[in-house]
Amino acid sequence: MSPTRRLAELPCGRRGKWVVLALWLVLLVVAGPLAGKLTDVEDNQASSWLPGNAESTRVLDEQRAFQPVDTAQAVVVYVRDGGITAADKAEAAADARAFASAPHVVGPVTGPVESADGEALQTVVSVDIGTGGWKDLRPAVDSLRATAAEHSLGMTTHVTGPAGVGADQAEAFAGIDSTLLAATVAVVIVLLLLTYRSPVLWMLPLFSAAGALVVSQAVIYLLADHAGLTVNAQSAGILIVLVLGAGTDYALLLTARYREELRRHEDRHEAMAFALHRAGPAILASSATVVASMLCLLVAEMNSTSGLGPVCAIGVLVALAAMLTLLPALLVILGRWVFWPVKPAYGTPEPTRSGRWAHVGEWIARRPRRVWIGTGLALAACCVGLVSLNATGLSTAGSFTGTPDSVVGQQALEAHFPAGTGAPLSVVSAAAESGAVREVTRATPGIASTTEPMFHEGRALFRATLTDPPDSQAAKDTVDRLRSAVHAVPDADAQVGGSTAVILDAGRAATSDNRTVIPLVLGVVLVILALLLRAVTAPLVLIATVVLSYAAALGISAFFFEHVFDFEGQDNAFPLFVFVFLVALGIDYNIFLMTRVREEAAQQGTRRGAVAGLAATGGVITSAGLILASTFAVLGTLPVVGFAEIGFAVALGVLLDTLVVRSVLVTALTVDLDRHMWWPSALSGQVPPSEDELARQL
Repeated sequence: MSPTRRLAELPCGRRGKWVVLALWLVLLVVAGPLAGKLTDVEDNQASSWLPGNAESTRVLDEQRAFQPVDTAQAVVVYVRDGGITAADKAEAAADARAFASAPHVVGPVTGPVESADGEALQTVVSVDIGTGGWKDLRPAVDSLRATAAEHSLGMTTHVTGPAGVGADQAEAFAGIDSTLLAATVAVVIVLLLLTYRSPVLWMLPLFSAAGALVVSQAVIYLLADHAGLTVNAQSAGILIVLVLGAGTDYALLLTARYREELRRHEDRHEAMAFALHRAGPAILASSATVVASMLCLLVAEMNSTSGLGPVCAIGVLVALAAMLTLLPALLVILGRWVFWPVKPAYGTPEPTRSGRWAHVGEWIARRPRRVWIGTGLALAACCVGLVSLNATGLSTAGSFTGTPDSVVGQQALEAHFPAGTGAPLSVVSAAAESGAVREVTRATPGIASTTEPMFHEGRALFRATLTDPPDSQAAKDTVDRLRSAVHAVPDADAQVGGSTAVILDAGRAATSDNRTVIPLVLGVVLVILALLLRAVTAPLVLIATVVLSYAAALGISAFFFEHVFDFEGQDNAFPLFVFVFLVALGIDYNIFLMTRVREEAAQQGTRRGAVAGLAATGGVITSAGLILASTFAVLGTLPVVGFAEIGFAVALGVLLDTLVVRSVLVTALTVDLDRHMWWPSALSGQVPPSEDELARQL
């Protein structure tokens, strides 16, 4: 017996199944409390998202020397059409005194300051960000909003600025884990019920996937708490969707093969051993592709992107372990009855050989070249939508699906004060040259004013107010001009940071990551496919179909974003995230299909093997794709444009991959290329058996 076969029998042996179940139950008991602490170690501070070597990040680090805590400015705006009254000013002044005692407020409160048109007042409050990032902003901003509105005397009041925006972002992400978990579980339950049509069977994949999620969250918590792994709200949310989605995919493939083997083997333990032996390599290769693709994110400049890689890789590895150990043990323990009411009886024919996907395969095989050319042209036509893709970043207003108070407040602020008020730039320099740096700063077009500098151990810090909205392209251009100007001051070692600089540096880092990570992921996936299929032609063909599918999904998504959802654009990292998830997860279906095709081709030739492989895997691939697409579509329930766009594009791309690319395009190409698909392996030189030889084999 081969080592692979012996390994496959471990979780489904007559004693081994009980050992595996006991080990997992102990693991879940230990992991449960640790998983619940994951949110406690999330790092949502700006530095955990920004590129580590960016100038704005270095300024953030230097600012800590001038102030004991990280702060964000909240700008309280009062507006009265027709003009601010003396009573309004008195009320705003009383509010300013009250603001000093609000939660997390530090330092002096500045204002109220009246606008030049006499219709607005603004008060600037510094809020301690603390170690919780934006989560610590909400209590302070909620208190400021309540105080300002309580005695407004008919004025319109808003709280905006970086603290106001951060608090609204925290509210948008509030309960993200529970919301995503509940929605994803509900979707998975419905689709598993539809897939299995059994009142019991769906529980086993779901229990296994949920167990994998709990254990992965516990492992990530331990690594974040003791090994410095960076976890933020973004990676924690995507982890839920990825583990449940990918884990269920693996469960569907294994369960389908187990059900097939139950018709060939009377003993269920033997049937599961064969299922693991046959389906295990495909599942292992699939998970290896996802893990390797996610680890490619480690080379990204953006801390938020590089931190996502190991978090997702850990989740997929744990999901793999659960589906190759816990799920087989549960299936074998419960026996055939778990498939009720359609139990796979020993000796009965396999229904997939004459099902709808067998008919689709036969239809493709009659005219494979016409099919793949027509399908390819249709997908290429979908790519036309790429001309409207606008992945240049989102403004503050454009990052929310709704219109929170901070966005309305920013609009009011821009209408009555210099547009950059409340989100100034931070300029640090050598103390001896601070005067020259301030002069250069004031002379830079786009700068409205500067503050007096603060000094600490030979360094100076002052603020510069922009004339343009802080998230506008004009403000970003001002940052570039200012950096060029202050860098030119001799011996000043001046650097420019602040909200606009952060947006600028993050956008450029994300663009650089797109150019670096995407080719790296393609190379890694190509190598894994070549090793798995032991061929060169097939991996190249499959990679080409993946890229075409990705481009088509982006094209269709861009059309919907602009003309249906009315989004202003996409985040800079949008193409990379969609690419990594579509390629890493979409290649699963390539692997599921082509490993089965290769297995069948060795017995009956590539053309017949392609049809047989599609017949055997078409149903399970479709079900897996629907579940994975639905879990990512759940991201659209969050009131954050970036998540909604990623969820829509990945869900659409998975459906294209499942229903069109894998099932039609790849099958047609395989039939048309025939044995050349496996070049240069020995299979490429194999002469397909004749009808008589095939009949004797069967």
